[in-house]
Amino acid sequence: MLASYSFAIWGLWLILLTVFVQAMVATVAHRKQQYYVPGIVNDKLSHESFVFRSHRTFLNSHENLLMMFGPALLGMLVGMDAYWLGMLVWVYAIGRVLHMALYYALTTEANPSPRSYFFMVGFIANLVLLIMLGLHLAG
Repeated sequence: MLASYSFAIWGLWLILLTVFVQAMVATVAHRKQQYYVPGIVNDKLSHESFVFRSHRTFLNSHENLLMMFGPALLGMLVGMDAYWLGMLVWVYAIGRVLHMALYYALTTEANPSPRSYFFMVGFIANLVLLIMLGLHLAG
């Protein structure tokens, strides 16, 4: 059964790899500060600080991780169409990678910022997956 979902599984792997890389980047950025307390990000920092942006990028991905993983795994368990499940996982994964790249690169406080559009790509992919999963479960 899992072989038919290899496209989706590789997309889930990319999502996990992205979050792992974000954790490493945030940790290194935090440790390079002249003054830091382990586990605490200075609340006076904002988007002009790479420490802030790397920390928020990791937290944002961490906060959204379960909302894609849960439905994707459930979709595999109940036999959802492997093609569409894989496509939605990959749209989400690519959206998260682009969100990360823009969050690292841009120092804007504007809302919406360019990174917001890629957040929405992932959000919409997740919404479509939840709807398709619900329809599949309803039979």
